Amino acid sequence: MSKEFNFRLENRYDELKKLYLSLYPGNGEGFDSLIATLKKRYDSRSRELKELDRTREQQPDWYKGNDTIGMCVYVDRFAGTLNGVKEKLGYLSELHINYLHLMPFLDTEKGKSDGGYAVSDFRKVRPDLGTMADLEALTAACRMRGMSVCMDFVMNHTSEAHEWARKAREGDKEYQDCYFFYDDREVPDRYDSMVPQVFPTTAPGNFTYLEELDKYVMTQFYPYQWDLNYANPKVLEAMTDNLLYLANKGIDIIRIDAVPYIWKQLGTDCRNLPEVHSIVRMVRLVCEIVCPGVLLLGEVVMAPEKLAPYFGDTDAPECHMLYNATTMCTTWHTVATKDIRLLKHQTDIVSALPKDEIFLNYLRCHDDIGWGLDYPYLRSFGMEEVPHKAFLNAFFTGEFPDSYARGERYNDDPALGDARLCGTTASLLGVETAEKSVYPYFPKAAIERVLMLHAYLLSQSGIPILYYGDEIGMLNDYSYHDDTDTRDDSRYLHRGNFQWNQAELRNRPDTRQGMIYQGIRRLIEIRQRESIFSAKAIVQTYDTGSDSVLGVKRYYDDQILTMAYNFSDQWQQIHLNAYGSHTDLINKGDIFLSGEWKLPPYHFLWLLQTG
Repeated sequence: MSKEFNFRLENRYDELKKLYLSLYPGNGEGFDSLIATLKKRYDSRSRELKELDRTREQQPDWYKGNDTIGMCVYVDRFAGTLNGVKEKLGYLSELHINYLHLMPFLDTEKGKSDGGYAVSDFRKVRPDLGTMADLEALTAACRMRGMSVCMDFVMNHTSEAHEWARKAREGDKEYQDCYFFYDDREVPDRYDSMVPQVFPTTAPGNFTYLEELDKYVMTQFYPYQWDLNYANPKVLEAMTDNLLYLANKGIDIIRIDAVPYIWKQLGTDCRNLPEVHSIVRMVRLVCEIVCPGVLLLGEVVMAPEKLAPYFGDTDAPECHMLYNATTMCTTWHTVATKDIRLLKHQTDIVSALPKDEIFLNYLRCHDDIGWGLDYPYLRSFGMEEVPHKAFLNAFFTGEFPDSYARGERYNDDPALGDARLCGTTASLLGVETAEKSVYPYFPKAAIERVLMLHAYLLSQSGIPILYYGDEIGMLNDYSYHDDTDTRDDSRYLHRGNFQWNQAELRNRPDTRQGMIYQGIRRLIEIRQRESIFSAKAIVQTYDTGSDSVLGVKRYYDDQILTMAYNFSDQWQQIHLNAYGSHTDLINKGDIFLSGEWKLPPYHFLWLLQTG
């Protein structure tokens, strides 16, 4: 046994075994099998990746610098294939991207893929995108550029086309035990009485009836996505093996999809159960043993009080990073209402969390925007949940009077008065309305909104992730309505093909693409250059005197950065609570502050104290 592997294992053996036996009491044989799997994956890890592991073990904060900037892309829609993405790395480097999130690219069943989250083979790339060899070539090319690669790992379920599901459908009890099968509705009904529905309109219920077996199988997401049963130790070992197999292809960040759902327990809501944390902690330990240079990113779309526990604690860390979905949806609420009070409140909550807890911050992603806002807090301002959600969706779909936004609802539930929202950043912020109106006009105000929101994104602590196309202001793609595979899923509104002809305009300042691209690139360069954007900085909001202007200050190494963001369409007279000599990081000028400022609509300030 390798001394290196043995050393790492010895340091974690007792805790790993304790966690394993807490889930599977008395199953020492299963634990020994898991350890054998870890050894096999360590042995098959390349020399280059092992050397990278050693470097990162010596520099455990390697990913926490303010220079880390991410972008999320679909392989096919961005560049056709994995090899196509490799050819486009220069474009990403030009924008200083050094964290590339490849949206799901593993094999799926056509027409039943859920955007790639219904995996039919965890060891195979979707054939039209390339091969595992292409993936390894891409990750190697990224390493040469100092670029990390993130991929999605769907732990909660498999496609019904997966080998396990096919054998289960054939009646094999061993494989049925990898899922949740029931002969009648008694147990499913007991689950349904307590378990919320993920897609109540497009995929109602938590179980699907299989007529050929006369059985019910648990499917919390879509009927073709069968939930895995982690109470079966064979499932945990096999999925752990799949994760390590993919890590050995050169993946740096594993995004664990739908983390809170992984463990099911009858009599609960099957969300955020203690066993989930045990599994995530075990996965963390497994990676520290086999591939310590690999990070875990948790997809936990929950309120802050339910989100933070997935970081674990100092003695038992879980995910290295989590998504900051709360700030994302609150930002869009602020765009519609022009009222920053909730955003200020939640910024204070997130900023008070330990500095080692790294969030991924974003404006848009592949998914919809869900309105999981702090309604008890909003109620103090007279904003009730149901009518407020109706207002937000009306505003961002352009139904509200004088709205500039253009989006579409997702999973609209008229009975509950609820829906989520889809659309690109540019279309939601008015670029489309300006350019496609009866009398088209240059979208100056919309571009200012786009740049202001990206400035806010890039000034948050953590890792900012751009969504492909946002850097050139790509608009909604309505062609998905004409595709039988996508027309029932409005999320494809913002999953269009990357417009490379528009990207060619990125250096022309007289175009929408050029203004947005150059503006975002300049903001990235400032963030990467200035140490005040360190994740270790203290972040606090301050009262600007306007409910439409968010004031935020960063404190680091005797430096103070005063920021202000005007979410309204009116000039705002504000208090900066800052005095003396400052440098305007945006306009590169020296100014003297007397505490007051008049901020134009949709403008922002980054003022660094110099004396």
